[in-house]
Parts: sequence; C-alpha cells; structure tokens
Amino acid sequence: MTTTIELSATRPPPLTLDDRLALVSLAMDDRLDQAAVAFEVNTHHIPAGPPVEITIPHLPQTAVPCPYRTPIAALLHRARIRIETAGWCRDALLDESGAVCPERAIRLEAASRRQGEDASLLLLESIRRHWQAETIPSWNAQQNSVAPVLLAFDRAAELAHSRDQ
Repeated sequence: MTTTIELSATRPPPLTLDDRLALVSLAMDDRLDQAAVAFEVNTHHIPAGPPVEITIPHLPQTAVPCPYRTPIAALLHRARIRIETAGWCRDALLDESGAVCPERAIRLEAASRRQGEDASLLLLESIRRHWQAETIPSWNAQQNSVAPVLLAFDRAAELAHSRDQ
C-alpha cells in the first residue's frame, strides 16, 4: 500500500528587490546596534577627553585632474580653472583683486606665446560659433556673469580635443 502526500500549501510569492533591501536594512541596523553596544562596553574604562577637531584641507582647483591629453585643450582647461579660482574680470586684463579676463588667463597658463595664440584663436572660434562677437575682449565685456565665459572655455577645449590640438 502506498501513501501519497499532497501539498496543499502554496508557495509564498518571491521577494521583490524592495522587500529584500528592507530585510537587509533591518539586519544591518541590528548589527550596527550590536557593534555600538560592544564599543561602549569595550571603551567604558577610557576617560573621556576633549573632542578632537578634524579639519579636511581644501584642495585648490588646480588639483582637479585635466580631462584632456592634448596641449591646447589642456591649456584651455587650466585657463578656465584659473578664472574660477582667481575670479573673472570683464573690463580689464586684471583687476585689483586679482581677477583675470579670458585673454589674461590663457597667457598666464600658456607655455609659449605660440601656444597662447593658438588657444586664443580656438576660444574666439568657439565664441563666434555660439555668439556674435568680433574679439574676445569685446565679447567678454558684454557678459553679465562668468557662466558664459566658462561655457566658452569648455566648448573651446572640446573643440581643441576633437581636433587633437
């Protein structure tokens, strides 16, 4: 004689990703609570001292890695960073606070006069593609904020990079 067993219970539905994440979150909360208690027990005998202040040094903008491997694109990127850090000047090459105009930023970052001229030409080409301008200084003087200037540098650097300059 054979006995057959029929399964009358249905399987529970599979857990969704949200359900699994909620369960893992609960498990992690429990482990963190246990670790906190263990820490308190293990360090209870240590006298409390004054709080320690930790300062994180501010990295200068020049620490930002250059995304370009070509020399003119890298120069335009450095000039853009210089405008961001030193400040933007619209009516002169340099003002009393140290802010610089686009031409001055390029000159300061260029390794040679020729490299600076090539970068300025690419910046002017980029400006002419998107705005009406005869020269970089005349266009710069028309701007009300630094945002279009930084955008022009980004576009010029991309143009130089695409041309392998």
